[in-house]
Amino acid sequence: MAECAKKWEKIREEYLRYIRLEKRLSQNSVDAYRRDFDEFMHYILRWYGVAPEGVEGVMIERYMGWLYDKGRSGSSQARRLSGIKSLYNYLLFSDRIEQLPTEFVKSPKPSRMLPDTLTLQEIDAMLATFDINTSKGCRDSAIVEVLYSCGLRVSELVTLRLSDLFFGEGFIRVVGKGDKQRVVPVSSAARDKIQLYMEHRLPKFRSEQTLFLNNRGMPLTRVMVFNIIRSAALNAGIDKQISPHTLRHSYATHLLEGGANIRQVQELLGHESIVTTEIYTHLDSHRLGRVVEDSFADVKL
Repeated sequence: MAECAKKWEKIREEYLRYIRLEKRLSQNSVDAYRRDFDEFMHYILRWYGVAPEGVEGVMIERYMGWLYDKGRSGSSQARRLSGIKSLYNYLLFSDRIEQLPTEFVKSPKPSRMLPDTLTLQEIDAMLATFDINTSKGCRDSAIVEVLYSCGLRVSELVTLRLSDLFFGEGFIRVVGKGDKQRVVPVSSAARDKIQLYMEHRLPKFRSEQTLFLNNRGMPLTRVMVFNIIRSAALNAGIDKQISPHTLRHSYATHLLEGGANIRQVQELLGHESIVTTEIYTHLDSHRLGRVVEDSFADVKL
């Protein structure tokens, strides 16, 4: 058992190094893969006591059944199976195994349930909770506006730099998953709030290139942004499960409710697969799609 555990740990470090360097995944993604790897490793060692090369398809199927019994969602199960397939593709590629144990393991259908979204009135209520006479209030107001009107992930927001702002051309540059860059139209409201924040930012921080800073002049963390959003929602009296991602979901939902082209929304959100974007397509259309088309028309690439 101890020897098998050592083999798992050795392959784990090699595999994580591979996805970080070769696939250029972000540290957050690598950490998620590590957690999923460890859970699968512990399950296999506990019930079968075999090394990674000794895993068979039936073992993986039983692991998926164990996840189901634990109440894991369909999307959570699918993500873990995707990680296992990626691991064994790596082992096959590096000549550690001769055939894939995952070949005939069926992926569970991910849940299609969307999280809560916010109405325009609720977003306005959140914005109204900030005191824009202070540097912090201006910053937090700009954060909410950028998360919503640009549809950013929180990881994209906290890494925004001053050199990513192209207000004259009407867009911001975003570095998404896998360090992939995209340009996103920036609304006049977001632009104005960012400019107001920059005017209030302490002079000693003016040389810092990261856009959103804490009171010590350091980049914000994801947890800090989560607390800003949650506090604003509570102060606005919004009784929903709110996170920074809620604003991104609201952005996509409002565009698609208005009839925006799903390919355009996919590009705006930075989704690698349109399947991810299609979770929104059950929504009714009210032809607000002109908002997206007009925004793209204003961007000078």
